[in-house]
Amino acid sequence: MTEFTPVAGLVGGLLIGLSAAMLLIFAGRIAGISGIVNGMFTRDRKEILWRGAFVVGLIIGPVIASNFNYSLPTNIEMTWPQVILGGIFVGLGTNLANGCTSGHGVCGIGRFSSRSIIATAIFMLVAMITVWLMRNGLGELL
Repeated sequence: MTEFTPVAGLVGGLLIGLSAAMLLIFAGRIAGISGIVNGMFTRDRKEILWRGAFVVGLIIGPVIASNFNYSLPTNIEMTWPQVILGGIFVGLGTNLANGCTSGHGVCGIGRFSSRSIIATAIFMLVAMITVWLMRNGLGELL
């Protein structure tokens, strides 16, 4: 079980919302990670530049935060087949849902998109079922 840190969660959520709003207001772009990464495979140099900067920020952000007394995970209790299968399911799900949790959950709900509200509800339901299955025997099979 991880520690309950409401202040850090609130600050992190506010920063995520602020950055998503800024990207939408100033660049007219949605801060959906799957769409940003998918859009990197284009020939338009300007698209590659901002999308690449966004992805690099996602990677170095936790490293920077670790210098301010935030700890990074050092051990993930999953097998490689579980990680690979999870990645495949996430890829298939984002394709099927036309977006990911950040695009639908943060940006779509913030814009009152009914499609995003339904997609996020489905994401959450599937996540709860997955956790239950992993804790009740399926995780041991993988």
